[in-house]
Amino acid sequence: MNEHTDNRRPADPPRGPAPLGVIADDFTGATDVAVALRRAGLRTLLFFGVPNGPDEADDGAHGPHPARLPEHDALVIALKSRMIPAADAVASSTGALEWLRGQGAGQIYFKFCSTFDSTPRGNIGPVLDRLAEATGAGTVPLTPSSPEHLRTQYQGCLFVDDVLLGESHMRDHPVTPMTDSYLPRVLRAQTREQVTLIGLATVRQGEAAVRAALTGAAARGTRYVLADGIDESDLRTLGRAVLDAPLVAGAAGLAAGLAHAHAEQRGLTPDTWRDETDPARKAASEAPGGPAAVLSGSCSRRTLEQLAALADAGRPAYRLDPVAAPDPVVLADAALTWYDTLPAGGSAPVLYSSATPDRLREVQRVLGVEQSAAVLEEATGLIAAGLVERGVRRLVAAGGETSGAVVAALGITGAHVGAEAARGVPWIHPLGDRPPALLLKSGNFGGSHLLLDASASPAEPADRT
Repeated sequence: MNEHTDNRRPADPPRGPAPLGVIADDFTGATDVAVALRRAGLRTLLFFGVPNGPDEADDGAHGPHPARLPEHDALVIALKSRMIPAADAVASSTGALEWLRGQGAGQIYFKFCSTFDSTPRGNIGPVLDRLAEATGAGTVPLTPSSPEHLRTQYQGCLFVDDVLLGESHMRDHPVTPMTDSYLPRVLRAQTREQVTLIGLATVRQGEAAVRAALTGAAARGTRYVLADGIDESDLRTLGRAVLDAPLVAGAAGLAAGLAHAHAEQRGLTPDTWRDETDPARKAASEAPGGPAAVLSGSCSRRTLEQLAALADAGRPAYRLDPVAAPDPVVLADAALTWYDTLPAGGSAPVLYSSATPDRLREVQRVLGVEQSAAVLEEATGLIAAGLVERGVRRLVAAGGETSGAVVAALGITGAHVGAEAARGVPWIHPLGDRPPALLLKSGNFGGSHLLLDASASPAEPADRT
């Protein structure tokens, strides 16, 4: 083509249906929602942080400039906004919204954790308030229900693995303890807006009944409507019912239901865009290879089980102790020195700061919550960069903050969503085909052998139960 046959500028917005824009409040949640969209048939691009504007320099190192994005149906922006001050979370979410709108996004989805992690000050409520105002959404449908991850909402109460939220392991979360299972009450503590509930009986009556309930809530001036959902069919119903809503919020479960509705409307299937010469298709079908390492900062019960599986398999392990070495540079240097002593071609090691609740409380008592987190995040980022310099081509990161530190330290801005190592836990391949491949795992996700199998060499057994 030449300028006489195609005079479109690179900065022209995408043609065809407006893409779905997603704002995720942490990195592992972003990968979870991105793979849910891709699984439904939407061509999905994932960005870590708000991408550069069109007037900023682009050296091509991290993939195409946002003005020259590959064809897509959905854009996901991963933020680190879940546990920062509410005002900062609102500001970063607003920046993400503005960028998505600049790329032509129509509907906006705010993705939060399926365990509704938050505090009475936020951040779910304040971010929702700002996004609702900016999008003009009179009523916002939402639910944290994600049945494939054993998160369900019934009569307004959130269940985690069939246990009420307030009685689950989330009750003892070190930063955002969740002691109340009734979500309308939890959300009301974070916003001045009215909150109501759509019960399961209404959802089971179908999308028309859900739309009528949303219309009624809007007429009463109710801004937020939490919807029950206990299986995938409920979320498919909700997805079709809210297809035209300017703003929707929830975990990956509702995002998947909404993605299926978009795909149905556009006539897409997971195979519509299958082209093995396309890097996104290739990434989606192939598991990565090369030397691996595991970095873990999550203190969730499931991650501790996964670390125990690594120990049982005899994997080399190094514990990051911020009390003994509160300087992140010293902490990282010691870890990398240990790594250098390992035999070449050996089993993938794990470097971890994950701890039991008692040990974590002791670290926080000595250093403080913010200082201990800052030391470990910076050290983890330095370690990740050092491992890549030493030839590591697969990095498995356990925990949202750990994943964020790794991505930031490696300067990765965007990625294709690859094959899933476990449901909702995909490999991430940086745009521009730069190593390493990343597996960013939410603390509670995956079976007990996920870390072991994801970092295994071809000679090691996999697919354990």
